[in-house]
Amino acid sequence: MPAELTSLPVMSRRQALALAGGAVLAALPFPASATTTARSIPSRGFNLPGWLDREAGIAPATATLEKLRQSGFETIRLPVNSDLISAGDTVGVRRIRDGVADLAGLGFAVLVDMHPSADLHAAFERDPAAASEQVVQAWTALRPVIADLPAASVYPELLNEPPMERAVWLALRDRLAETLRATCPRHTLVWGPARFQGIWEIADTPPLADDNQIAAIHFYAPMAFTHQCENWDTSPLARMANLPFPATRETPAVRELIARLRTAGDEEAASLLEKELSNPWTQAAIASNFAEAARWSAAHGCPVMLNEFGVLNFCVDAQSRAAWVRAVREAAEANHVGWTYWELDQGFGFIASRQSTEGFDASMMAALLGEAGQL
Repeated sequence: MPAELTSLPVMSRRQALALAGGAVLAALPFPASATTTARSIPSRGFNLPGWLDREAGIAPATATLEKLRQSGFETIRLPVNSDLISAGDTVGVRRIRDGVADLAGLGFAVLVDMHPSADLHAAFERDPAAASEQVVQAWTALRPVIADLPAASVYPELLNEPPMERAVWLALRDRLAETLRATCPRHTLVWGPARFQGIWEIADTPPLADDNQIAAIHFYAPMAFTHQCENWDTSPLARMANLPFPATRETPAVRELIARLRTAGDEEAASLLEKELSNPWTQAAIASNFAEAARWSAAHGCPVMLNEFGVLNFCVDAQSRAAWVRAVREAAEANHVGWTYWELDQGFGFIASRQSTEGFDASMMAALLGEAGQL
């Protein structure tokens, strides 16, 4: 099968709406070992957190979405929050339905991603049975919405980065699939391996016993590069800055940072950086990870998509950031893996604001979409 995307022609908003929610979608070829030809893998996308996963979330401007669609983006992964979904909350459920329908009406494929909040993560640590029940009840409340939206363009994702051991997750995964299948027999189910949804965790995770599924993985390696200067916890990654890609231990910027960290007495960060560089940061190293994922896909007849990858824009040079993003995107495409970038307009983002058609990062657009992505 060819590795390149089968791209959807760019449409105007009016044309997209006329297609009844985007029934004609972009797709990557299904692995050659598969027994069905009906399925496709959503790709060329981005994540859109900060909207339907919080009470006061900010919706993107229609003009911004239209520009993104015209640029060549075809998929949106849309986090939703089980804390905000209950059987009696018709307003919250309707808000999700309307948001997903609007995105599909613009011609996007939409992954409805059940994205755990910090409270749900804590609940899984405290009482896994009760937390699991909360997720089941959220999908029970949301499944009529999914059932009413076109299966060709709306993909329910069972649970992002399942915060539990693999055996516990596999049991919950089966239950969530059964819950959705009760009313959504034709929708493609998306799931990822526990506990971080890392590309390395798919190798020993079996697929669902379902003939219409996509396994979803995340890729942020090396973390010292993609998460340098992160500011939301006390990780030593917060004390790494201005690291390039590609790089080795002998790269001058790397040697200088390690020396500076040790001079400051920060052995934790210096040792982590050396460990992260035990293998060089190269395009070839990235490609080898995706070749492994492709082998799993072929062995199981189950398509794979990369629905999170990205680089923080806090303290990295634009050329290195774009080089890593391009390398990951090209490795995914070469191995029949669909992709959605994390994310649109926050720390990992590639546009300044979801409310504006200005401030699109040209180097990132080119890295994600090729030269055709530059408007």
